[in-house]
Amino acid sequence: MNKISGFSKLSKVEKIEWLKSQVASDDQKFLNCIESYWHPDSGKQKLFDEFSENTVSNFIFPYGLAPNFSINDKIYTIPLVIEESSVVAAASKSAKFWLDRGGFKTRVLSTNKVGHIHFIWKGDKKKLFNFFNLNKSALLFSVKDLVSNMEKRGGGVVDLVLKDKTSELDNYFQVEGKFETCDAMGANFINSVLEVMAGRLQELALEYESFSDSEKDLEVVMSILSNYTPECVVSAYVECPVSELGDFPNGMNAEMFAKRFERAVKIAKVDISRAVTHNKGIFNGIDAVVVATGNDFRAIEACGHAYAARDGQYRGLSSCTLDDGIFRFELTLPMALGTVGGLTSLHPMAKTTLEILGQPDAKELMQIVAVVGLAQNFGALRSLTTTGIQQGHMKMHLLNILNQLEASDEQIAYAKDYFTDKTVTFSNVRDLVNSTKHLQ
Repeated sequence: MNKISGFSKLSKVEKIEWLKSQVASDDQKFLNCIESYWHPDSGKQKLFDEFSENTVSNFIFPYGLAPNFSINDKIYTIPLVIEESSVVAAASKSAKFWLDRGGFKTRVLSTNKVGHIHFIWKGDKKKLFNFFNLNKSALLFSVKDLVSNMEKRGGGVVDLVLKDKTSELDNYFQVEGKFETCDAMGANFINSVLEVMAGRLQELALEYESFSDSEKDLEVVMSILSNYTPECVVSAYVECPVSELGDFPNGMNAEMFAKRFERAVKIAKVDISRAVTHNKGIFNGIDAVVVATGNDFRAIEACGHAYAARDGQYRGLSSCTLDDGIFRFELTLPMALGTVGGLTSLHPMAKTTLEILGQPDAKELMQIVAVVGLAQNFGALRSLTTTGIQQGHMKMHLLNILNQLEASDEQIAYAKDYFTDKTVTFSNVRDLVNSTKHLQ
């Protein structure tokens, strides 16, 4: 690649022409690939282009449906956007499994989000805390116009707290704000409020007569929401008598399965290598719904992983108990989501997802997403502790391998039947395709 100046000022066609000159061996084939993923509706394509910067095309992910989710005695069909084989199938299978065993139960534990004014200040700490306590109401008053609409919806600034962080970094303090943002994820709202407060905090410091000249120098480093939201938490669980879990492959009965399942969950609590993969499986389900609703899956992931390490060791997020013959499987984690504003209100498919889900508010969406994470985790652990993960996963992956090898429809049909009772590997599928070229 060569350097280029003013790339952002080029039109989309000019960007593609420059890119074509840098990487393509077959100019027309390259251009056709880029353009083939443009939306045929120019208005929708313009909308997609404006979601981000320097856009030249669209990257398509599958949009699937997982039916039969019973959540608090209400049936949902849940859209998932994900490219990984077996995730939608596993979630759907888990939903059906629990449909006749009481379904999923959920509750939102809390919904507060947080943000901080990070600042440096040198002086007597007692003076700073006195200053803050005297001026807290002035800080809140400074954002009254910004928060008025949110307050009408039942939200706003819940509290402001001054935090001494000097034991971690010299002269470092925070003003931590707690916020209720109702059905909005609230990032822009929180950031705007914090920035106005930060400016007012500096003004008040200059005016505070008890500060010396050096103490009036309050340096705001940054004002920003935190994607770590340990007070915006949802819990989901399933439970039933062990005897109702049924029988499993390889002659495993319900009691054997329950005990092995519980041990697998406990291993993820104590072993970081297993915990990471365990939680990745949970987020296979969570991310797929978060993307489908136009929410920020990166924020949800970062928060969830931080929550998994909140006691100093990274642990599996789900838990399992076997008490008095009852199998209970539970997931509790932070989940800051929105159903209004941002991409949820702009992306046509995000709006379609919310319609399929019955137009949930933010709290209901938190519960739906947590359930899919739990369902996905249940499906993965059930496979791991019974048949092994590869049997089901690779069967789902078979079609991807066949398409990669450019197999014909006849070869695909033959391969699906052939691998019904055989192990799927790339080399095995490749050998089969090579040996059935007469079917092309």
